Amino acid sequence: MTAPPVEERRARLAAAHLYAITADQESARLATAAEACLRGGAQLLQLRHKALARGELLNLARRLHEVTAAAGVLLIVNDHLDIALLADADGVHLGEDDLSVAEARRLAGPNFLVGASASNADAARTAAAAGADYLGAGPAFATPMKEAKPVIGPEGVAAVQQAVQIPVFAIGGVTPDNAPQLVAAGITRACMIRGLFDSDDPEAAARAALAALTA
Repeated sequence: MTAPPVEERRARLAAAHLYAITADQESARLATAAEACLRGGAQLLQLRHKALARGELLNLARRLHEVTAAAGVLLIVNDHLDIALLADADGVHLGEDDLSVAEARRLAGPNFLVGASASNADAARTAAAAGADYLGAGPAFATPMKEAKPVIGPEGVAAVQQAVQIPVFAIGGVTPDNAPQLVAAGITRACMIRGLFDSDDPEAAARAALAALTA
């Protein structure tokens, strides 16, 4: 399947509100939940799995690429630029201990999305200047996945958003129930992990989250 041009990728990114990020689950369960999230309206999907061997991660990335490409949804791979490229994903998300945004941009070229994390305005401006296409900002709320990081709250995410001209997604503890707090602060884009993948009904959870973010 032909990859969409970067202009289309960036247009989809700009239009997105709900960004689903996978949990560390068994591959078949993860893939089933991911498909449910897409049916519920998630517009981006990130493959994030800290426990899988790299070969298994590549196989899963390729499987998810088939699903996202058919649905017109962007697929991002967390941390691993090589796996993202080998799986024909749309982009990579880089954490603080990964390749730099500039290095990833140099290796992947201009037709590939590069995301980064930023918890304050200075970090946001630095990432944007280095070529990041979007940012994940947080933790927006308390979350056991980021216990060591201080919560910046919806207002902190808003400060990051105001510092740059690229899309900013709130991340960290976001649920359909607290999404209205983000909207009240001017944030209509959010990433969700446990709120989707730990749900008994990921499709319904995605639909509820998207409705809250776009109300």
